[in-house]
Amino acid sequence: MARTESTMLELGTNAPDFCLPEPSTGKTVCLDQFSGQPLLVVFSCNHCPFVLHILEQFVKFAQSYQQKGLSVVMINANDVSNYEDDSPEKMIQLAEQYHFTFPYLYDESQQVAAAYHAACTPDFFLFDANHRLVYRGQFDSARPGNEAPVNGQDLILATDALLAGEPVSAQQTPSLGCNIKWKSGNEPAYY
Repeated sequence: MARTESTMLELGTNAPDFCLPEPSTGKTVCLDQFSGQPLLVVFSCNHCPFVLHILEQFVKFAQSYQQKGLSVVMINANDVSNYEDDSPEKMIQLAEQYHFTFPYLYDESQQVAAAYHAACTPDFFLFDANHRLVYRGQFDSARPGNEAPVNGQDLILATDALLAGEPVSAQQTPSLGCNIKWKSGNEPAYY
């Protein structure tokens, strides 16, 4: 487990396009399905301790903010040939166990993760209704082994500002987690 920070993609960046399968439904979910909606894109996986540390609270956050008009998608881009715990079958199990109310998508080619400059799990990208990046950073300061509460404070502040039509503070702390498990030869230049 390599402790890796977000790349902190430039604010104002347009959301890169995606069309990815959702293993639990067999459907394909695309960016254009969220046209005109604020959107949170989260790169995650099934086994990372940083993800599991916040997952219960994140699911509660997602359920609450979906009711307020925020769309949420989670994407797993890890190399499942070397990390079987991140397989699509186990994605389905995780989504059922935690009662996901949002699509959990599989980026087998890893091209979407690279387009977003995703680096770690979890890695959060919050876009406004025009799909311009307004926040990229941590859920909160909680990490496995530290005393910080898992409360989603950083992402809540950003999302509340966005949904209220107020500017989101540019003072943002990178997320920290396990590195995305790139397939050999797929490692992006920013990695």
